[in-house]
Amino acid sequence: MKILIATNNKHKIIEIKNILNNDKIELLTLSDLSIDIEVEEDKDTLEGNALKKAEEMYKIAKIPTIADDTGLFVYSLNNEPGVFSSRYAGENATYDDNCIKLLNAMTNIPEENRRAYFKTVVCIYENDDKYNFFDGICEGRISKKKHGEKGFGYDPLFIPDGFDKTYAEMSEKEKNSISHRGRAFVKAGDFIVNKLLN
Repeated sequence: MKILIATNNKHKIIEIKNILNNDKIELLTLSDLSIDIEVEEDKDTLEGNALKKAEEMYKIAKIPTIADDTGLFVYSLNNEPGVFSSRYAGENATYDDNCIKLLNAMTNIPEENRRAYFKTVVCIYENDDKYNFFDGICEGRISKKKHGEKGFGYDPLFIPDGFDKTYAEMSEKEKNSISHRGRAFVKAGDFIVNKLLN
C-alpha cells in the first residue's frame, strides 16, 4: 500500500520511515512525487496543522496521506512554545535559534520548575473527508544548556523522564522507542496495518 508522507523535513522523514518500517507499506515522500509545496502551518492546534497538511497533499496526490505536527510545551512558560515550536524565534528560525530563545526564556527558572512535554499529533487522511488522529506524548524536562549532536529541533535540550541524557544524546532507535513521535506513529502504523490493509 502506498502512503504519502506530507513533509519536506528530511529529519522527520527518516524518523517516520524507521518507525513505520513494514513490508506492506510503501512510504512515498513529496519529492518522490515531484510535489514542491510547503503547507503553511497557520492553525492554532497540532490537530489543525496535521489535518491541513494531510488534506492538502492528499488532494494533490490522491493516495492516503500521513502528516504530523509536534509541539514542545513548557509548563512554567504557560505551555510555550507549543503549537508555535518550529517558528518560536521567527518564521525562518533555525533549530539553534529556537533553542537559544527557549534557554533565554528559562534563564532564571530553577531545576524543579523546568518540566515540559513533547506532543505529536498524526493525521492519516484516507480519502475525501475520512481521516483519523493519533497522538503521542513524552514527559521530561528542559536542560540548562544543549547536550548532544543527534536529532533535531529541541532534542539537545529535552531530557525525557527516566533518563539523564537528552534526545540528542540517544541513538535513533533508543529515541524512537520512547519519543512522542515514536508513540504517535506506532499507533498510526497499527491502524494502517489492521484497518487500511484489511
